[in-house]
Amino acid sequence: MIRMSSLSLALLLAFGASAAQADDLIQVYQEARVSDPTLAGAEATKLATDEGVDQARSFLLPQLGANIDYTRSRGGNDADGVLKQEALDGTPLPPLAYTSTTVTNHTRTYGASLNQSILDISKWTALKSSKYTAEAGEATYSAAQQQLMIDTAQTYFNVLTSIDALKFANANEKALARQLEQAQQRFEVGLAAITDVNDAKAQHDQAVASVISNQNAVDTAREAVRRLTNKEPGEFKKLRENLPLDHPTPDDPAAWVDVALKQNPSLASSSLQVDAANTNINTARAGHLPTITGQLGYSKSSQWGDTRYGGIGRSFHDGAGEPKWGPSVTFSLNVPIFSGGYTQSRVRQAIHQRDFAQDQFEFNRRLVEANTRNSYRSVIAGASQVEATKAAVVSAQSSVDATQAGYEVGTRTIVDVLISQQTLLNAQSQYSAARHAFVVNGLLLKQAAGVVELKDLEAVNALLE
Repeated sequence: MIRMSSLSLALLLAFGASAAQADDLIQVYQEARVSDPTLAGAEATKLATDEGVDQARSFLLPQLGANIDYTRSRGGNDADGVLKQEALDGTPLPPLAYTSTTVTNHTRTYGASLNQSILDISKWTALKSSKYTAEAGEATYSAAQQQLMIDTAQTYFNVLTSIDALKFANANEKALARQLEQAQQRFEVGLAAITDVNDAKAQHDQAVASVISNQNAVDTAREAVRRLTNKEPGEFKKLRENLPLDHPTPDDPAAWVDVALKQNPSLASSSLQVDAANTNINTARAGHLPTITGQLGYSKSSQWGDTRYGGIGRSFHDGAGEPKWGPSVTFSLNVPIFSGGYTQSRVRQAIHQRDFAQDQFEFNRRLVEANTRNSYRSVIAGASQVEATKAAVVSAQSSVDATQAGYEVGTRTIVDVLISQQTLLNAQSQYSAARHAFVVNGLLLKQAAGVVELKDLEAVNALLE
């Protein structure tokens, strides 16, 4: 079940919940912010982890309880005896002989107690560990929020890339259809061989298959958006042609790595988990230390019973009498001496868990550094790639025009025309993919550094039209 937090609802209202279609990046993100089950699960995990602090603190606070006990016991003996009797005026009556005695006793106790831990180091260290764990959960949730931004951007631009690829494939199919028609006309008047017709038809058939494949890719990319937002996506705004190809600021990979080591939330979570594991070692070692507890109690009890004498069929009831009551104060000092090796085993276990947490931190640190450097290089290379693929599109278009003109005057073959058309299609697709990848890589760099925010998505959204 998806839970809608107050923040999620506020964000949705702020960006227009009444919009029928999500047609830009921000709208898709806000819908994903409300509907994404991964983020909802991360939020629930964080809230559950936060409760660990209250639970650890509760062991340091007074423990108040009440109780009521009732006991019924039955016993007796088979010995013979004589029961003396007296009249109401004190006159002795003849004694009664009995063969056995059965006694039933009843006890009822009411009580309340207040227990307070006075000295227990393990409870304090457990509280400290729970706080580290809660902070780690907060950092993990922050990482999940940042990941949702990246997922939204990647999903959105995957749709744009697939739409462009379909557009280019359609244009290529129409161009190749014209080439096929022209080849057939030239063959019919004897200006071309049948091989030209066959080559053109083969390329056109391949282009038709490419259109079908690219249409499926568009549907798949749009389905990814629907999975993220839990609604059918509408039309998507496109990336404008004049794309700023600025280098990252600061323009130094080492500076980005320094920021990442300080602000990346996933790395911060790993570091806090190491702190919690170290504190857990102290908790385990505290099992060797004495503890002091205090108890303030109050109880009230009453007793009554029934005695039955066998052989004479007589029973007598003993009244409860005055109930017993009173307060009590208890201080307990517990000094652990030997627990079968349990405490030593817990210490060793906690040390191994700390070592694992340190190894995970080191793994994540190296991963964050590598991702930051790689993302930085991708942004730098991406700017050059956008320029290069743009120039390649211009060159490929010129090549198509020149080759077509040469084919019409007989200096170029149909194969040359088909090859140039395929080159143009590849150049257009690469240019589109490079533009979209450049934008996403900029966000990935900020995510690696742990500084990607909603304003970064808004800046990208401003590039759409």
